[in-house]
Amino acid sequence: MFFQSHVDDTEDVALDFASEEDAAKLRRRIRHPLATLFHLLFRVLSIVAYLFCGWFSNSFIASFVIIIVLLSMDFWTVKNITGRLMVGLRWWNHVDEDGKSHWVFESRKSKTRETITESRIFWFGLIVCPVIWVAFLFASLFSLSFKWFMVVIIALGLTGSNLYGYIRCKVGAKKKLTTVATSFLGAQLLRTATTAMTPAEQK
Repeated sequence: MFFQSHVDDTEDVALDFASEEDAAKLRRRIRHPLATLFHLLFRVLSIVAYLFCGWFSNSFIASFVIIIVLLSMDFWTVKNITGRLMVGLRWWNHVDEDGKSHWVFESRKSKTRETITESRIFWFGLIVCPVIWVAFLFASLFSLSFKWFMVVIIALGLTGSNLYGYIRCKVGAKKKLTTVATSFLGAQLLRTATTAMTPAEQK
């Protein structure tokens, strides 16, 4: 009788391997294709414009405007849309009644909406592009091209501020970034991004 009872108990347990496989497939799929596309589009176009704009126009002003517009569109898209949809992170700034500026870094508690593929694409684009702009920074210094050096500084400010903001969102809840160097760098990047975005928003 004991054996029969044991069998009856185990018959009620069902291992649904198909559900686990389906869940794994969902974790690897891209749920937000448009957000994923635009996460990379504007920052890639800004790099392409920086490299090849001289082939199509001899006007530095025209090239400058095109690159800054692309960088501003990338900054706004990554900060307000792709970070929230692709990895469940967001950051912003608000001013309280006393006029003090506060930076807010948030992370979604539930990670069920995130996919591995989207997360990898998000962080890949977020990290690689600032590294490329750092390479452009040294190239402009070695070539003594100070006008392009100014463009690269703005690009690093915009792309670097998003990188810093999302790193704070990612690790802020687990570990505070309290070193003076990190805090100073982050504040400078965010200030540069805000200053660069002000003329674009006025237009």
